[in-house]
Amino acid sequence: MQRIAVIGAHGQLGTDLCHAYRSAGHEVVELGQPDLDVAGAEDCARAVDKARPDVLINTAAMHHLDKCERDPARAHAVNALGPRHLAQLARERGFVLLHVSTDYVFDGTKGAAYVETDAPRPLNVYGNSKLSGEYYVRTVAPKHFVVRVSGLFGRAPCKGKTGANFVQNMLKLARERGEVKVVDSEWLCPTHTLDAAQQILALTGTRHWGLYHAVSREGCSWYEFARTIFDLTGTAVKLHVAGPNDFPAKVPRPADSRLENAALQALGLNRMPHWKEGLQRYLNML
Repeated sequence: MQRIAVIGAHGQLGTDLCHAYRSAGHEVVELGQPDLDVAGAEDCARAVDKARPDVLINTAAMHHLDKCERDPARAHAVNALGPRHLAQLARERGFVLLHVSTDYVFDGTKGAAYVETDAPRPLNVYGNSKLSGEYYVRTVAPKHFVVRVSGLFGRAPCKGKTGANFVQNMLKLARERGEVKVVDSEWLCPTHTLDAAQQILALTGTRHWGLYHAVSREGCSWYEFARTIFDLTGTAVKLHVAGPNDFPAKVPRPADSRLENAALQALGLNRMPHWKEGLQRYLNML
């Protein structure tokens, strides 16, 4: 049994991480926003010294794209300097640090799923700040995992955005309007947080430090994601492809940010299912 501290414990991924580690017999210390502002070095030190973790998992992030563009200094403080503070503590205290990152470190022009060895090229403040956080963790913390995820949806609300995830929003719009428009020009890997949590649990049971992608197999457009949600739930709705002017983007974002779990596959550790399997399991829980 290990002592696991989870920063962002009450968020989408953090909630399922706490459940996964407790179910596996570990002691879990939950660190939510009231307990810790990762942007503050002293806050981080106090929280870590009180938690005394064997493994510290950081899911905290400022990930609302518009807010990051409006306040790049705060985005850098949370997404880059926060992981740096935690990495320095990991080096000094000797614990394992797992830092959760994002598919938005890529520009989406590859035309295929990105692997861990592909060169990042973020398009916005959020992606740049998250990439900086990755580099701090990878260069400062000797025992580290950096895990990139994509298109998360889970039971707990997404505290950094609107609260509801894409699946919930689609079902709500279908009920209220009977007609929905969704873009088909952006691709992702929809990933159930329960699956991501189990994958992270398996990874931290090893000493294979490094950079990993942990997303559901294959990927789809947002339009196909929505179509599958409605098909699996038997929802009667008119679904249309959104035109180029329907949802004008305020912030540049990658058109195709699909990831491939190449590093996990190379180690025989990849446990992630197809995205439709994860979606069905999530829908069964609603």
